[in-house]
Amino acid sequence: MKPYDIIIIGGGIVGTATAYALAKRKIRLAIIEAEDHLAAHQTGNNSGVIHSGLYYKPGSLKARNSVKGREALYTFCEQHNIAHDRCGKLVVATHQKEIPLLKNLKERGIANGLNELKDLGEQELKEYEPHVQGVAGLFVPQTGIVDFIKVTETFASETKAMGHDVLTGCRFLNLQSNADGLILETNQGALHTKNLINCGGLQSDRMARKAGINPGVRIVPFRGEYYELIEDKHHLVKNLIYPVPDPAFPFLGVHFTRMIHGGVEAGPNAVLAFKREGYHKLSFSVQDTFETISYGGFWKLAGKYMRTGLGEFYRSFNKAAFVKALQKLIPEIQEEDIKPGGAGVRAQALDAHGNLVDDFHIVQNDRMIHVLNAPSPAATASISIGQQIADMAVQQFIID
Repeated sequence: MKPYDIIIIGGGIVGTATAYALAKRKIRLAIIEAEDHLAAHQTGNNSGVIHSGLYYKPGSLKARNSVKGREALYTFCEQHNIAHDRCGKLVVATHQKEIPLLKNLKERGIANGLNELKDLGEQELKEYEPHVQGVAGLFVPQTGIVDFIKVTETFASETKAMGHDVLTGCRFLNLQSNADGLILETNQGALHTKNLINCGGLQSDRMARKAGINPGVRIVPFRGEYYELIEDKHHLVKNLIYPVPDPAFPFLGVHFTRMIHGGVEAGPNAVLAFKREGYHKLSFSVQDTFETISYGGFWKLAGKYMRTGLGEFYRSFNKAAFVKALQKLIPEIQEEDIKPGGAGVRAQALDAHGNLVDDFHIVQNDRMIHVLNAPSPAATASISIGQQIADMAVQQFIID
């Protein structure tokens, strides 16, 4: 069999967007996905928000790709009749001390090209979200909601329509190389390719090591757990409501999200997961846990965020504590108004110094590209990120 020119490991939104960007070229391409369907992990378990680019450091890959990718995604959804809504969101300051942080957030958004942000006073907040309590707010019109699973499936179907392969239930096991290229050992047999792109998400660092690459980071999984508002309480949230993020903690805090196919999510928290693909509170893997706690960078991270992390665990097992956090935004929310929802696991890259890698982290060599950190807004920015990775591949790989 003639070898593939490029195999992409990972059937999430970054892997399929990269394939879509490469598919028009005269190459032989395949996506391999370990699960029996696409978007099985991070892509399929997020809240479906199209991010504006408000939070990200100006000039960073996250900022550039979010702004560019957001508009490309809206256009793609319109062209392919994918459910989406550019509904906007509120960022709410619940105390006076948060107003300077809200101002800084607006300045960062403007630096990232968001020129239609609107400052809101206490009464103006009620015009957008009547049940919100806050002292000030910021309306961000560029934010939206979408079905990211459908986006991923459409990237893949368009790639297949251009003559390429999408292999589900195909798990990468190991890699060998020779003068002719690379041999991927999988549970479906050996696959031959000249070049490889690793978009393995939660397993990406392990895949890099199997390929003989030092990833320079360790994937540490964090689980985000959601509740859902019961149907009688959907009226409490019109669109998206976020708190002002805590600058000392690298997550956005619990918030309210209207979902594209109906319903309202509340959350998530952010707890250390003891299994990389562990979507339940008691999910546990000896290997995954050992790899986390044996990593020096983890203990340096724990030293920085121990108190906050313990608070997140407490909310995980205590519904009343979770509700208390939600009541900061909507005081009338009660325990009986929410029910358990889904959960997602974030593949967070952590360096040896205990720093959570905040931007995209990509390692390259002659025949391989390894995407080792693709944090939010990776789904929003997927078209832009996919094109960027595709451009790297065209420049770097030898393709006949």
